[in-house]
Amino acid sequence: MKNLARCVLLGVAISAAPAGLAQSFPVKGKAIRIIVPYAPGGVADLLSRIVGQRLGPLYGAQIVIDNRPGAGGHVGGELTAKSAPDGYTIMLGTTTHNAAYAMYSKLAYSPPRDLQPIVLLAESQGVLLVHPSLPVKTVKEFLALARARPGELNYASAGPGSATHLMAELLKMVGDIKLTHIAYKGSGPAMIDLMSGHVETMVENVSTAAPHVKAGKVRALGVTSRKRDHNLPEVPTIAQSGLPAYEAVPYYTMSTAAKVPQEIVSKLNGDIDAIVRHPDLATRWSELGITPLGGSAEAAVKRNAIETATWTKVIKTAGIRAD
Repeated sequence: MKNLARCVLLGVAISAAPAGLAQSFPVKGKAIRIIVPYAPGGVADLLSRIVGQRLGPLYGAQIVIDNRPGAGGHVGGELTAKSAPDGYTIMLGTTTHNAAYAMYSKLAYSPPRDLQPIVLLAESQGVLLVHPSLPVKTVKEFLALARARPGELNYASAGPGSATHLMAELLKMVGDIKLTHIAYKGSGPAMIDLMSGHVETMVENVSTAAPHVKAGKVRALGVTSRKRDHNLPEVPTIAQSGLPAYEAVPYYTMSTAAKVPQEIVSKLNGDIDAIVRHPDLATRWSELGITPLGGSAEAAVKRNAIETATWTKVIKTAGIRAD
């Protein structure tokens, strides 16, 4: 009977553990790690740091920004998926993790199965850039040059499956051109090589590209969304420049391991949503060239489903394989 009682008590303790963990989250003073699956310097890195700066004081905790580039963002994705399901490891999720995993057949984890979105953070615009030495000043001229020199122009990206990769692949498909992909471990090193002339072109987020455009280090030809960006108001959209079917809007989530209890996800959702929507960050978001989103975890799940359908079609049509 004593052994039976011990077993019953043990079973009750185990079943109650997730609820108890959720109720005590966050423990004051316990560090929270935000995994950034790209190198420092890109919009994902900056967005993570802004959220972390607000979340730390709110939770009375140290926020550790952990840059883990590699495999187009999937090194960080796998690390998050396999982390302890306690809410203390979260990740800046991008199109790579949320919608573009169809290009991989040998990942060591399943993004839709092993990750869950906490909240929609923001969306941004991309911009088609070229090195100033390239003799083109418009999207039409760029397309004409690319068609005249199929496969000769190299384009940089933040890595296979990244938003910068997909935006360029969509341009190739819609524009009927051939470009050669050069993958980097993040937007930062990719932009350095573009500015130095080691690659000819890149589709980059407006937020990180605008300062270099204004400094004359790269030339902007067209933005990827349907509307012009206020940071580069003189740059037309790609759709306005001869490719009306083109539109690509990178978006970002905060995500965590799939087995993190929903009570913890709800807590994180409410607090990060409030940070994203706070009025005193509006100017900062504008400077970065991003539009804050926020909303429920369910809204993030719905956005992921829509984007997955879109980018899976692009991936399969273009025959993109990243492994």
